[in-house]
Amino acid sequence: MTWSERTVVRDGVRISCRDWGGTGTPVVLLHGLAGHSGEWDAIARRLRSRHRVVAVDQRGHGGSERRPHDRSRAAYVADVVAVLDRLDLRRPVLVGQSLGGHTAMLTAAAHPGLVRGLVLVEAKPGEADPDVPAGIGGWLDSWPVPFPSREAAATFLGGGPVGEGWAAGLEERDGAWWPRFDRDVMVDSLVENARHSYWDEWAGITCPTLAVLGQSGIVAPEECDRMLRQRPETVAMSVPGTGHDLHLERPDVLRAALEQFLRDTTASPGTEQP
Repeated sequence: MTWSERTVVRDGVRISCRDWGGTGTPVVLLHGLAGHSGEWDAIARRLRSRHRVVAVDQRGHGGSERRPHDRSRAAYVADVVAVLDRLDLRRPVLVGQSLGGHTAMLTAAAHPGLVRGLVLVEAKPGEADPDVPAGIGGWLDSWPVPFPSREAAATFLGGGPVGEGWAAGLEERDGAWWPRFDRDVMVDSLVENARHSYWDEWAGITCPTLAVLGQSGIVAPEECDRMLRQRPETVAMSVPGTGHDLHLERPDVLRAALEQFLRDTTASPGTEQP
């Protein structure tokens, strides 16, 4: 094992982290809905040579509190702030995929003094969409759980590196493989996204930002255009041949983009650690 487990407790809720150690600019990695911190292993293992790297299991996921009482967007943000404080991660770059990117974005908007830079991987401010919870619920209901083997789970969840990445988050019980989350918690975590748009929060972010999109991901070209119109200083890139899970499909490409962003951000005036 090249990482150590760290636990942060906030408001009675346990948040589990993979602390990869390292020195230099802190990098905090946030997975997406129904995901887990291990999705970042390939990238974290390489980044730790020059950076302090921590991957977080967000509440309701992985090794963190499985059934937190508060499933609001604000609770997810407060968890990130608590992790930064308890693990002494001063002015990190926040990197988040999908829902993790949304959490990172809201954290940067609400706490500009705490964040050095922001990287959104297949994430966007989003419009209010009342169909989101039902859609996610239906997707989770389609999982034939328990899976008879981890290999069967990987095949169902997409095969290749994507399926393997998702399956790595499962746990074995009595010879079968189960998700480390509960359906209702996942659906509840998206209730606010069904009711609210977060474009104002996006527009208010002041730190350097990189948006990395999959060629066939969830961020439509017009949404990316709107993001860049509101914040033209944002750097955006699309990774050919990838989809929503580009961090699993092409971790090498994403890592290279992160390393360049980290170099540029650290060198930018006014971004050095106090």
